[in-house]
Amino acid sequence: MPDTKPRANGERVLADLNALRALGIYKTGVHKPTFSGPHKQSLDWLVRKLPDAGLIGAIDGIGNILGTSAKPGPRLLAGSHLESQNYAGWLDGPLGVVYALEAARVLNADPSVKGAVEVAAWCDEEGHFGSFLGSRSYVGQVTEAEIDAARDRTNGRAMRDALADMGLAGRPRIAAEPGRHVGYLEAHIEQGDTLESGKLAIGVVTSIVGIWQYRITFAGEQNHAGTTRMAVRKDAGLALAKFCVAIDESFPAACGPRSVWTTGRITLDPGAPSIIPGGAEMLFQIRDDTPTVIARLEELLRTMADEASAKGPCIVNVEKIRTGAPAMMNAGFQDAIEAASRALAGGRSLRMPSGAGHDAQMLATIMPAGMLFVPSIGGISHHWTENTADADIVTGAQVFVDACLRILAG
Repeated sequence: MPDTKPRANGERVLADLNALRALGIYKTGVHKPTFSGPHKQSLDWLVRKLPDAGLIGAIDGIGNILGTSAKPGPRLLAGSHLESQNYAGWLDGPLGVVYALEAARVLNADPSVKGAVEVAAWCDEEGHFGSFLGSRSYVGQVTEAEIDAARDRTNGRAMRDALADMGLAGRPRIAAEPGRHVGYLEAHIEQGDTLESGKLAIGVVTSIVGIWQYRITFAGEQNHAGTTRMAVRKDAGLALAKFCVAIDESFPAACGPRSVWTTGRITLDPGAPSIIPGGAEMLFQIRDDTPTVIARLEELLRTMADEASAKGPCIVNVEKIRTGAPAMMNAGFQDAIEAASRALAGGRSLRMPSGAGHDAQMLATIMPAGMLFVPSIGGISHHWTENTADADIVTGAQVFVDACLRILAG
């Protein structure tokens, strides 16, 4: 008996992705920061495409798009984001939006399919103005005061000014409608090399890591670099360097199998070669998908700071500046992705956690959520050389559409 299931159109998917890459192209990637001209063009592109999928939608007051269907039956929400990091890759975000659009085009028009796929593009997943502002707004976690205070991390531009320049000032923000969706499904490039190195086609995401961020400060004594003896110095920069080494020596005994930690920025005050730094600061991040592991590492970090302060000669202080709870992906959605992979990708799939944050973890706070990964060439992401083979993109689209069909039938 011939297979009559609706299938994704791979050529159409690739054409859509390349059309979005042409908006804000930079070398082989894109430069499409939130609320830039190319970002606005990409949002307008999606709004024009929605009717082809039986959907209607517009850009809301924070830059989100939600394409909705009037088709009866269950509704599955799917999507990702359309802005990029600065001078970065062409697939991080748009792949998930185009897969969602393709699923809606294929399934919504098919009378044999019960229900519909609705398409979302969440604003600022990349954090130019804040943390997951679009998807957090949708689930009710963003206040007007937070928008008032938000500034572009690159140029300091006020978010209110950016929204006004986009023509979005005064527009209402779309909020989740309880019970409207059976869940949320997102596709993304892996941003690592696990799938490629294992010759696998699909990653079935089991969880999305939580991200905890800290500001660690070191208070010493500023003094002349040429006349102050080494034995009496209170060098905050040296204290910071020793603390970084101590973290790498101590954390492995307390971490989990997927824990990672990173010192992302170091600043010295005053930062002149002829002056012993009296102050130093490091931004430090821990990622894991198990809250108890994070709690253990944070306790260790604070203990190390207390011990370093007691030993001297500098005082070390740890301030937590961001908490991001991990999210578990729905078991039924994982099963649907894996079954679709067996049917269309030869079962070349792997259940795996996501080491990066995604909008799906915000949606998971109010509805069942799932994620699908496709391979990243060389594991590269957040760089303009980011890429995925066309064949892997098409296979991923086929699996994504089939997984949507299985969830709607679910």
